[in-house]
Amino acid sequence: MELDSRTDRSFARARARGRAALAAGVLGLLLAVGGCGASGDSSGSNEKAADGKAAPREGFADGPEGAGADEGRAASAAEDRADGKPSGSKAAPKPGAAATHVIRTATLSVEVKSVPKAVAAARGVAEGAGGLVATENTERLDDTYETSHLVLRVPQDRFQEVLRELAGSGKLLSRTSNAKDVTDQVVDVDSRIATQRASVARVRELMDRAEKISDVVALEGELSSRQSDLESLLAQQSSLKDRTSLATITLDLTPPDAPDDEGRDEDAGFLDALGGGWGAFVTMLRWVAVAFGAALPFLLTGALALLVWRALRRRGAARTAAPAGTPEKEGTPAP
Repeated sequence: MELDSRTDRSFARARARGRAALAAGVLGLLLAVGGCGASGDSSGSNEKAADGKAAPREGFADGPEGAGADEGRAASAAEDRADGKPSGSKAAPKPGAAATHVIRTATLSVEVKSVPKAVAAARGVAEGAGGLVATENTERLDDTYETSHLVLRVPQDRFQEVLRELAGSGKLLSRTSNAKDVTDQVVDVDSRIATQRASVARVRELMDRAEKISDVVALEGELSSRQSDLESLLAQQSSLKDRTSLATITLDLTPPDAPDDEGRDEDAGFLDALGGGWGAFVTMLRWVAVAFGAALPFLLTGALALLVWRALRRRGAARTAAPAGTPEKEGTPAP
């Protein structure tokens, strides 16, 4: 019995030593694998450092340059958060704002001491701003007064400046200004022009491929129609470009004591009333003469017809009275 118990204890100790040796072997294998991986990493790092191209790991930096990079990234992240962008994302370039197309017009009425000098000054202001005088109409009311009507075209960016200079050239009587946004219309016309050009190009391509005379004739008619539409769109585009690039200013210049629209001063005197009455009398005589001249042919014709009628009536009366007044023959017994 003692022999059996010793034998069992020996087997137990042998199994324990075997387990311990196995565990030690497994642990040694793991350590060896870990050492190889660490050695590979360190060698790779050393090679990158030797080439001068080693990049620090994300979130870490060595030395002053790394610290500066971290500060730059932190500042960029703060700016991104201020702009509402997620941190760490690259700032995308902002697309250019769509151009705004506006038609600007204004009307000014200014009272000036000398209309010719004011006209010359207004022309100089417009041309100095890079614009032009589109229309000029000067009217002399009498020997003393004259007025001028100008239409000026000036660049959009100098519009307000020119308005201020013109308004300050004399006593401002009235001023109106208007701005109309036509951006949608400009974009629509540009899009239609592009589409129409592509359509014209397709028709021309079909004409090059056509072999039958009937097809060529039909395509020529279609091409003419589409080119006409394209030219109309190009005219609209040119008009919009002109009106949006140059603003329009209508300027009316009048002297201080100019007569009103009826040609009379506000404070009319006796001589003015006398002159007005004489003018009305002469006008009445002129109209009477015109009316008499227009009615004279009818009056002459009526008078001539009346004379003929009276002559015929007298002759008829004479013939009727002659038989009744004829004397009786002698020896004729009375009835």
